[in-house]
Amino acid sequence: MIFNVIEDVEYKELLEGQIFEVIEFLIEKGEEFSITANINGVSFNPTVPESISESFPHFTLFTLANYTYTTIQLNETSISFETGFGAENFGSIVTIPLYAIFQIVIDESILFLNPTATVTKYFQKKEDDKEELLDQETRSKNAFIMNTKNKKLF
Repeated sequence: MIFNVIEDVEYKELLEGQIFEVIEFLIEKGEEFSITANINGVSFNPTVPESISESFPHFTLFTLANYTYTTIQLNETSISFETGFGAENFGSIVTIPLYAIFQIVIDESILFLNPTATVTKYFQKKEDDKEELLDQETRSKNAFIMNTKNKKLF
């Protein structure tokens, strides 16, 4: 069955390596491209305003061209780049784990397809990490507020 393959961690790692090599090749050739990514794996720094992020479809297309292309940082586990969103061109650094890249596209042609980007279990840890980060943030804030001198800052 196909799920036995795409849900296999070894296959996911194999595709991550291939995605890295394809993107590295495109960068070496100076070829601009787009990627479609599972938004559950994507992180933004700073966080994109909710009014913008709620409009992102589950598989979001990112075009890496012009200024955005020049900001690409690629390593063996992720790609990051700076881009602007919305009418106000809100700037953020987008980081995408390679396994979350569903398609690599040049012009309107699909160059590479990664079916492991559709596997839910690969993105569940990401949600758990967000909850843990929120818990840590709450604990830090509470510790800060416990100091009577800091209470007035809130």
